[in-house]
Amino acid sequence: MFHIILFGPPGSGKGTQSEKLIASYGLKHLSTGDLLRNEIANKTPLGLEAKSLMDKGQLVPDAVVIGMISAALDANPEVKGFLFDGFPRTTAQAEALDKLLKLKNSEIGVFLALQVSEEELVKRLLNRGLTSGRSDDTNETIIRSRITEYNTKTSSVADYYRQSDKVVMIPGEGSIDEIFAALSKEIDARKK
Repeated sequence: MFHIILFGPPGSGKGTQSEKLIASYGLKHLSTGDLLRNEIANKTPLGLEAKSLMDKGQLVPDAVVIGMISAALDANPEVKGFLFDGFPRTTAQAEALDKLLKLKNSEIGVFLALQVSEEELVKRLLNRGLTSGRSDDTNETIIRSRITEYNTKTSSVADYYRQSDKVVMIPGEGSIDEIFAALSKEIDARKK
């Protein structure tokens, strides 16, 4: 299995590129938010534990999230790999994910980070806000705060994967096809 982590700030085009990568490489999209909602909806033991914590306003512990990822990996043995979206967000989560994948004789193949200038991100998000219905896409101050938070929280995860030479910065400005070609080139260079 070939696993990819796709990172990028809000408005970087992650969603668009994720869809193209999944279709092109036969990957399974793994969004921890979707996993969490699914586990809760199906009333699994992990889902019930997560719901109980969330109902108290607490964060779901990494161990519970890793358990959900493990279940998703086991439930999809036929896929060629997973595209991780929104996870890991901390060094501890990255370490736990690597440990889990090692137990399953696998690893992260590449950490792809879309780089887009802050001004372009603001422009894209304000434009998206005209049609998305998302209030956080209509306020420039909130948008800039989200970008700062992303940069602050995710830099340590990129640093962690740099230690194993898995981080590739991809210019996220240009046409959708140009960006996809750059992502594909890096994936193809690393696929076993």
